[in-house]
Amino acid sequence: MDVVIDTSVIIAVIAGEPERDRFIGLTQGVGLLAPPSVHWEIGNAFSAMPRRGRTTYEAVMRGLELYRGAPIRFVQVELEESMALASALGISAYDAYLLACARRYRAPLLTLDGALRAQATRVDVSAWEVGL
Repeated sequence: MDVVIDTSVIIAVIAGEPERDRFIGLTQGVGLLAPPSVHWEIGNAFSAMPRRGRTTYEAVMRGLELYRGAPIRFVQVELEESMALASALGISAYDAYLLACARRYRAPLLTLDGALRAQATRVDVSAWEVGL
């Protein structure tokens, strides 16, 4: 079984957020999928952390090492389908890429983003609830 993970999940695991152990438990024994955009979103999120005083550059570099070791398979999505989803749902292209990925690979979506989970149900994508 595969699951599509988004940036919020990856950051939560790397940063040791309260959801970390739950995410690790949910993803044991499953394949992790993500559209290529997640890779760049990780870079964007990590670059913002020191500027906002949330962490140091050195901590970001350690986080990137952990990220590099994550067994994520980056898979392609169709831009046309993604743009159709973005237009129909009024969401960002980045969120549409995740939904298109989940649809294409018939995989549930794992995210901390409640609004994205709600949009997933509108397009018949299963979104895992994360209870602590």
